[in-house]
Amino acid sequence: MNNLKGIFPALPTPFTRNDKINEKALEALVKLNLDKGVDGFYVGGSTAEAFLLTLDERKQILEIVNDTVNGKAAIIAHIGCISTSQAISLAKHAEKLNIDAISSIAPFYYKFSFEEIKNYYFNIVNNVNLPMIIYNFPGFSGVVFTDENIGEFLRDERFIGIKHTSSDYYALERIKNDFKDKIIFNGFDEMFLAGLVMGADGGIGSTYNFMAEKFIQIKGCFDQNKIKKAQELQNEVNTIIKEILKVGVIPGVKEILNLIGLNFGCGREPFRKVTSEESALLKTKLLPLLL
Repeated sequence: MNNLKGIFPALPTPFTRNDKINEKALEALVKLNLDKGVDGFYVGGSTAEAFLLTLDERKQILEIVNDTVNGKAAIIAHIGCISTSQAISLAKHAEKLNIDAISSIAPFYYKFSFEEIKNYYFNIVNNVNLPMIIYNFPGFSGVVFTDENIGEFLRDERFIGIKHTSSDYYALERIKNDFKDKIIFNGFDEMFLAGLVMGADGGIGSTYNFMAEKFIQIKGCFDQNKIKKAQELQNEVNTIIKEILKVGVIPGVKEILNLIGLNFGCGREPFRKVTSEESALLKTKLLPLLL
């Protein structure tokens, strides 16, 4: 599992003008981040607009990334759906491609019981021979995994860790304390260093796509006990994130990628388009910070 630690960009989905997957743009982004030295990629998650994509599109994206990576980095495929059968379909597709691991958000919207959520995850891992990383994102899913209930999964060797997109770092620390051999990815980019301090093994993030080197440096400084320098780098990252949040994460990340020449288009509706004024501000304020 050592290859499933470190810095993993959560890849966005580039669209052409006619709303198709822009394969060349996706390939270019993957290659850019491979050159920067990322440890792997998180494919088909929130940043990818997963729930605005068809199952065929999600499979197509994973195939493009897998072909481009070509074994040079690890791949985690997010296969989360409300429907168990659809999630299993995506998981089986990932297994055919020999993807390193799968990940899933808990089924949401219908306020499923914990027993139903547990059955969802176990039905998936019972149908494929791939390790599972649970995606803990209570702010969006409405499902909270704690240091107490997560043990229902992590005591099973098929569940190798969690992606912790939550500001509850007490829970993160307790989970790592109880399951030291499991992998924990920090989910909030703006709190990456905090996650490392509390025991995270790395991070999965949206803004890693265009500034992975900063997160690689933060982790390097942390590992070398250069905490002050790590704090300075986190401050730089957060200055950038603050501006992106003004236009929204998905629209902002895509516009930054457009500005550096990767042609990612805009988010799929109902995501709004970044205005020309907002784009000009991002270009003026942020591009110099990314050089």
